[in-house]
Amino acid sequence: MAEPERTERRLRPAPLLFEPSEAVADPEHFFDLESIEDPRELLARATELTLAFRAAQERAVEFQALAAAQLADPRRFDRLTPGAIAEQAEWTEDYALKMIEFGVTLQRGRADLT
Repeated sequence: MAEPERTERRLRPAPLLFEPSEAVADPEHFFDLESIEDPRELLARATELTLAFRAAQERAVEFQALAAAQLADPRRFDRLTPGAIAEQAEWTEDYALKMIEFGVTLQRGRADLT
């Protein structure tokens, strides 16, 4: 069952643009924000980036949970224990168990959509 507020949060924020390698080498450079002189424009672009990073982080966590649930699936002959998943992901075992449960919930949600 999809949560309405979750759908609203998934609005697509400004796209993240990859920076050239020369810019990444400069520690003061961050998505060209340092070159924006107008504080209104700076606030707007920094806010866009903040929203984009949050959305990316949320999606990445969902994919982590899906992968953890798949790796722990008892139907797999090569399934991993929660401890092994925790070690691979650099989590605690308790957190791995929660992520596995979250992933199973996400998988059920996908099955409900089809």
